[in-house]
Amino acid sequence: MDNLNIFNELSELVMLRINACSEITHPSDWVESKNHKDYDLWYVQEGQIEIRIHEKVHLAQEGDLILFSPKVAYTATSLGAGCRFIFTHFDFGLGDHHEILDNFQLPGVITGTLVQEEIRLFLNTYDQYKRNAPMSGFRLKGCLTILLAKIMERYGLGQYQGDFLQHTPNRKKTMNLQTLQPVFDFIQNNLHQPLRVRELATTAGMSEKYFIFYFKQALGVTPGRYIYQLKMNRARDLLQSKSYSVQQIAGMLGYPDPYSFSKAFKKYYKVPPSQFIW
Repeated sequence: MDNLNIFNELSELVMLRINACSEITHPSDWVESKNHKDYDLWYVQEGQIEIRIHEKVHLAQEGDLILFSPKVAYTATSLGAGCRFIFTHFDFGLGDHHEILDNFQLPGVITGTLVQEEIRLFLNTYDQYKRNAPMSGFRLKGCLTILLAKIMERYGLGQYQGDFLQHTPNRKKTMNLQTLQPVFDFIQNNLHQPLRVRELATTAGMSEKYFIFYFKQALGVTPGRYIYQLKMNRARDLLQSKSYSVQQIAGMLGYPDPYSFSKAFKKYYKVPPSQFIW
């Protein structure tokens, strides 16, 4: 399983919050040295911007995006006659992990042509947001989600890779999701049977206690919550296929009997499987 797929599997647990969104114009002599507590995404409307991170220089021009990760220090300078850009400060988390994106090489300068349609959608909504149009804040959050999803898709396809974090040697590393890849694969391949934390810890080559800690720190959810979410996703898909009975689905997902499965399903979807509407 590609690690990016966790955002599909756990989409209900993804949190995105816009803290600020506005535009600013800077003159030719503008210089800014800063680091932010949250993620920051710039869309360059005019001019060129030089970004320096640990002596490595990056250039962004009109139409490009610049994605900054929390706590990474940078120095930005306008080139030529000045610059103008839209900035969006936002939080992005998965469960209790509020810097989950740092597991992926996303921060950097993103060529606008890679996400052209998504940028257009975001800019149209931003224009309405500036005018305080009804529901524009809600729509802006949705458009930012779409834009980030497209950046992640390009990254997953090998069409984009940021390089800001590569030049931050003193940055504290987050728990590595790649270490858990054998566990993710094991869970995916064994959803049809009861899964025990002891087995997962052995697969990861860790003690049970440390595995639980590592998993929660890396993914933002406990192993049990992750497995439960995957089972409910699979149950939904199987019910929608109209090819299996509740009893069959219970067996396919490792539940000892239909009653146990129905109880777990109702707890999640608020209706029993027999009344699930698709």
